This record gives sequence, C-alpha cells and structure tokens, in this order.
Amino acid sequence: MKFLIALLGLLVVFGLAYIASNGKKQIRYRPLAIMIVLQVILAYALLNTGVGTFLIGGFATVFKSLLDYANEGIAFVFGGLTTVGAESGGAPFFLSVLMPIVVISALIGILQYIRILPFVIKYIGLVLSKINGMGKLESYNAVASAVLGQSEVFISVKKQIGLLPKHRLYTLCASAMSTVSMSIVGAYMTMIEPKYVVTALVLNLFGGFIIASIVNPYRVTEEEDILEVQDEEKQSFFEMLGEYILDGFKVAIIVAAMLIGFVALIALVNGVFSSVLGISFQELLGYVFAPFAFIMGVPWKEAIQAGSIMATKMVSNEFVAMLNLKETAMSARTTGIVSVFLVSFANFSSIGIIAGAVKGLHEKQGNVVARFGLKLLYGASLVSVLSAIITGLFL
Repeated sequence: MKFLIALLGLLVVFGLAYIASNGKKQIRYRPLAIMIVLQVILAYALLNTGVGTFLIGGFATVFKSLLDYANEGIAFVFGGLTTVGAESGGAPFFLSVLMPIVVISALIGILQYIRILPFVIKYIGLVLSKINGMGKLESYNAVASAVLGQSEVFISVKKQIGLLPKHRLYTLCASAMSTVSMSIVGAYMTMIEPKYVVTALVLNLFGGFIIASIVNPYRVTEEEDILEVQDEEKQSFFEMLGEYILDGFKVAIIVAAMLIGFVALIALVNGVFSSVLGISFQELLGYVFAPFAFIMGVPWKEAIQAGSIMATKMVSNEFVAMLNLKETAMSARTTGIVSVFLVSFANFSSIGIIAGAVKGLHEKQGNVVARFGLKLLYGASLVSVLSAIITGLFL
C-alpha cells in the first residue's frame, strides 16, 4: 500500500511542479529520471543498510562531540544557568541548542581559511553538474548552500550575480531555500533523529535540481557555463576566526528572536481562533495540509497532526515546527517522514532573507528575486514533500 501512496505522491508533486513550469517543452526527462533513481538508492542506503547506519552514526558522533566541546565554552560563560538547567532536567534551549552554532560556525571558517571546504564544494559541484544537466554555477551553489547557508552562499558567487538571467537566478535561490546550512545541523540533531537530518540533506540536494528542472527548465550553453568563485578578502587567521564566531553568534540570536516572536504569535493566534471558532489556528492548518501529509506516506489518522506541524514550519520556521514535533505523540514512521520534511529553509521568512542577501550584492537582482519569491517557496516546499515521500518508502 505504501508504494501505491508513494506513487500517488510522486504524481502529485510532479504534476504541481509541471503546472507551475515556465517552459514545459524544455523539460529534459533523462536527468530527472537519473536523479530520482539516485534519490531512491541513497535513501535506501542511508536508512536500510549497515553502511548507511555506520555513516550516519559517524556523522552524528562528530556533531555530538562538537556539541560537547561547545558546552565547555557555554558552561564557562553561562555556568550558573547550565547547572540550574541540568538540575531541572535540561539546559535552556538557547544554551543547549542555539549557542553551539557559534562553535560550528568557527570550524566552518577554519575549513574555509585552509581551503579544504572550497576544494570539496567545487569538485562535488562539478560531479553533480554531469548528473543534473545544469551548469557548473548551479551545481556549485547547491553544495555551497548546504555548507555556508542561504544568504552567505551568494557572496561566494557575487561576481556573476549581476550577469545572471532570471531563470538561472531562480535556480540558485531555489537551491539556497531547499537546503540548510551546516552551522545549524548540530542544532537540528538535538531535536530530531540524526538519521533523518542526514537523509534530508542528501535528498534535498537532488530534489532541488529535480523540481527546478521542471518548474524552471533551461539549457546552459558552453559560453554561459562559467564558474567564478569569489576569493574571500585576505585576512589573518584570527581576524577570520573572530568574524565567523560573531557570525555564528548573530545566527543564534536571530533564531532565538524569531522563535520568541513566532511561538508567542502562534500562541496568540491559536487563542483567538479557539475562542471564536472553537478550533486552533494550527489545527485548522492541519486540515489544509493533511492531504499532503497523506501522500507523503503518513497514515490518515495522523495526517491532521502531521499537517499542522508542516504548516507551522511554512508560516514560521523549522525550529518552531521541530519543537512541536517533539511534543506530539505520533508513530515512529510518521515522525520520520515529517522530520525529513522539516529539514529545509522553505518558509515565508526565507523569501525575505534570500531577497535581502541578493539585494545587498546587486539591487536590481534583489528586486527580481523578491518578485518570484512565492514561486521560490512553492518549489522549495515541493522539494521537501518529494524528499519525505522517498523517505516514506523505506520506513
């Protein structure tokens, strides 16, 4: 039965992508088929094989160790609070989940500085460009987005931003919204199972190309297929380290502020809806998103609960939704499928973040991004649904 539902889900996702396509006759089906098969193989390998379990276990162990090291610095600065938190069953969310972002950001800076990350990103991108039928720039950008983040990635290709036509700019932005930055992966792993975080990271990478190839198909000529990566401004090691540490702290503060605002506003709106209609806003959204949860492989009896969490992610952010997921009693299969759906930046606030990042580098192109912002969210959301459907096949 789950295979029939997955087939239905794929047809719905591809149908919705096809309806929104701006070049139906230009769609190339061979690269699409190859990437879908790769998604299925990778999902099976990660979720149902010993090798996948070993790789995910190693990945999770590395991040757990990083979080443990981060706690050394956190305890030094917030010692009293962490002690009180430990005695009451857990440190405050800000300290245990968000503050480690500072340390991971610093490590990313070090790997950038010693040229390891640029090398890895560039050559993985080149391999991907042979598979997805797109340009080197698009492939580089997808991998870089998964490491650097949805706003920082555009700095590395700022030489080309002003030269890109609208269709290529859409693909770059769609990749940025469909992935998540490595600096907050550790934070996700404290809220959902690491295997679902890793699975989502891998599937979204290909899913972004699949959906973009349908919604926004085009061919890149040899003359256009140029990749110019902007070298970072020459800095001493400690200048760079200080910059990345502060960047990580800014991310943690921004996420904390967003959580305070969104959690409070959702509670307010839920209260108003419950008083007037007798049903909370999140429950209402749950009914709207329940069909999408069902085609992802969620049993219908849990589809409304799952749909509510999915909607929360769309209207607020993935952190709020992950917190809700932790507090919701659902089957292990449903939890796994929804977890994979949540691991992306596909929400309304990301439209502003990406448009602002591009506008900071090139005002005209930033305005272009703002105009196709809703279509960007539409495509990125389909990527999340697609990854969840593929995951559901193996749970």
